[in-house]
Amino acid sequence: MSWAMPSARVRELIRQSAHLVLDPDPEWLHELDTAVLGAHPTIGVDPELAAAVSRSNRANLLFWATANLRDPGAPVPPNTGPEPMGIARELVRRGFDAYALDAYRVGQGVAWRRFMEIAFELTTEPAELHELLDVCSRSIGAFIDATLAAIAAQIDSERDELTRGTHATRRETVSLILDGAPITRSRAEGRLGYALTGTHTAAVLWSADPAADLGDLDRAGEAFGRATGGDQVLSVLASSATRWVWAPGRSTLDADELRAALHSMPQIHVAVGVPGEGLEGFRRSHFGAITTQQMMTRLDSPQRIALFGDIEHVAILTLDADRANAFISRVLGDLEFAEPELQNTVRTFVTAGCNASRAAQRLFLHRNTLLRRLARADTLLPRPLLERSVQVAVALEAVRWRNPQSNAASR
Repeated sequence: MSWAMPSARVRELIRQSAHLVLDPDPEWLHELDTAVLGAHPTIGVDPELAAAVSRSNRANLLFWATANLRDPGAPVPPNTGPEPMGIARELVRRGFDAYALDAYRVGQGVAWRRFMEIAFELTTEPAELHELLDVCSRSIGAFIDATLAAIAAQIDSERDELTRGTHATRRETVSLILDGAPITRSRAEGRLGYALTGTHTAAVLWSADPAADLGDLDRAGEAFGRATGGDQVLSVLASSATRWVWAPGRSTLDADELRAALHSMPQIHVAVGVPGEGLEGFRRSHFGAITTQQMMTRLDSPQRIALFGDIEHVAILTLDADRANAFISRVLGDLEFAEPELQNTVRTFVTAGCNASRAAQRLFLHRNTLLRRLARADTLLPRPLLERSVQVAVALEAVRWRNPQSNAASR
């Protein structure tokens, strides 16, 4: 593409625009991330990949703006830094191809609308505005084209590397099992080095923090195996910061043991499926773990460990965030915003069969203290607790898994 440099006045306007782009409004960044992730929902529910896309969005904005501060209106080379190149690696390890990059075109549209707002704030002179928008439209388009081409080339390179070695064999074999493909148990066991008979419990372990020690993922996988009583763990590299893990052994997980082991690994999150028998149990437990991870991501949950058996109803309830929030508000009223201690008291009372003595014992409270808290809860609820205790318990469970900031934002 031939490139004519803009006039001195427009170069100055581009420089001013770049300064504003370097300090974006957080709401605008959120809109950008939401648009890009919404264009490819499978990416949006993957916490590690969603975080990588968000970092890449910011990196591209800063790269373009910095280049135009240095030389306003000049062609901007592709961004081949660690953030966009990291996207290539994550896409390949999840089985995506370059088609997923089309989501960035949606982000380009959001960025362009914001840039037009900036342009109209800087000048209303028709000739200047026409030249400014023309130059920057071509600049942003060429920059995104070149950057996506670089990512696509990196995807080809990463795929080449990934199709060699034992990791590729494990991932391929596990994918065949999960897809229900006609692979015999003996052949799958030989390729995985893992017995597929007996009871299996699956987990997804991940970190969305780019600074996390990824060695912690392997250590967490070993801790998960110990907590299930298994003497062997199958670990598959789902991406650079996500592991799919299966452990044989008993049908119950020692959650307290796992929490204690993860105490020194604050960036690691674990989603656990329900134990199952044989190949079908191997599959079903994994899908339960994936559903649990997606719920934790969807709610931006502060909890670090979740078991599918504990959250299945919350996962179903929160599939539609707007309807879930409406249900919570309708059922809880002002109790939605009460202190966690009171919410936990009500939740424990319901799970204890609405038996005050039993609930007080579980909470290590005097029975009269419990009754006073329940009386206060009744003043906050739209209807008395005993009239709809099940709905209240479900709503409180959803609140427990939801990010506290979501609670405050809905006031």
